[in-house]
Amino acid sequence: MKTLLDFEGTAIRLTDERAAHILEHPEMRGMEAEIERILVEPETVVESISDPMAHLYYRYCPETSVGAKYLCVVVKIARQDAFILTAYLTDGIKKGKQLWPRKS
Repeated sequence: MKTLLDFEGTAIRLTDERAAHILEHPEMRGMEAEIERILVEPETVVESISDPMAHLYYRYCPETSVGAKYLCVVVKIARQDAFILTAYLTDGIKKGKQLWPRKS
């Protein structure tokens, strides 16, 4: 298990089981460093519409094994715990309440 820090200094767990799940998808192999980078330097963070405790961290990746995509890292934020649920490549950012950057 790894503990990573996000851009706000929140400790986020990445269990071996979740890491293995993410890397089962061929397009995600070799993206481990990008997953860590996105937590520290997200372009945007959105609260999931279906689960307000799930935060979706996004960053555009111009070069992946399947072309230019956004990498999304889904983090479940509980009271005293935060952990990565999954990560995947996508064509766009999902709708939801924008958490970062904060709107004035």
